[in-house]
Amino acid sequence: MLKFSTNVLWLLLLAATGLTYWLGESGQVGQASMVPVFVIFVVSFFKGFWVINDFMELRHAPSLWRNLLVGWLGFVVSMILLAYWLGSR
Repeated sequence: MLKFSTNVLWLLLLAATGLTYWLGESGQVGQASMVPVFVIFVVSFFKGFWVINDFMELRHAPSLWRNLLVGWLGFVVSMILLAYWLGSR
């Protein structure tokens, strides 16, 4: 995985937040396609991954802790996507 400085990572997180906000407000979500919702949650997953690794400083922690948090993040994101998909059918 790429290693960014804290400032660059913060700017990437800010840009990712802007992207997800724009997608949510663009009117694309809730229409026939699941693609914007999927993109929002993929970006959100990577935002969470960056926060876990760099801001919580688990990049060099024992892999058990990092894997537990990333696994929890993946589980929550996938359950929200599943609930959205089941609700939109």
